[in-house]
Amino acid sequence: MGNTIYVRMRHRVQVKPNATVRIGQLALISSDESVKIVLEKLVVHQVSKSDKNIVVIDAMKVIELIRRQFPESDIQTIGPAQTIIEIVVKKGRYSAALFVAVWLLLFVGAALTMMNFHEDVSMRDVHQRIYTMITGEEVTKPLLLQIPYSIGLGLGMILFFNHFFRKRINEEPSPLEVEMFNYQQDLDNYLIMTENKESMKHIDDN
Repeated sequence: MGNTIYVRMRHRVQVKPNATVRIGQLALISSDESVKIVLEKLVVHQVSKSDKNIVVIDAMKVIELIRRQFPESDIQTIGPAQTIIEIVVKKGRYSAALFVAVWLLLFVGAALTMMNFHEDVSMRDVHQRIYTMITGEEVTKPLLLQIPYSIGLGLGMILFFNHFFRKRINEEPSPLEVEMFNYQQDLDNYLIMTENKESMKHIDDN
């Protein structure tokens, strides 16, 4: 009876183009130290240009490699059944002019969105009525309400996104980060399902 080998596939890993991907990069191995060292060095995939930017490695491929090396071992898998390999190509630095242009585009777009929203709900009229109800005076620019409202709007956006520039306010993720996480999960599931369909089609063709 061989040793028991526990394999936990990672969800996603990043590698460089033309990289040699080994089991130690794709999975966590729990076994005897001597067995673990050998398994972590086993080559699972050689990245090539035909891989484009995404490769999905199934746990069965890893199990097959382990069985060839240690045929008498009991292999137990835990966690995800596939690992997504993301091939990251190093990109050049963006110019300062491009950064400023994008920043201005986002700033103007956000400002116009907020202005249109306030115009749709007649926020100025609401401020004027509230000011008249409190003070008994009618003014066209109730700055006593508009200035604190504008400051509170900015602070509310900071609290909502949970970031002040690069500094995180607290450990809780912002709603935007949660949505991005859910989007990434759905994208990963789609990639895995697509890869499985292509693999089955290849088997049927053969």
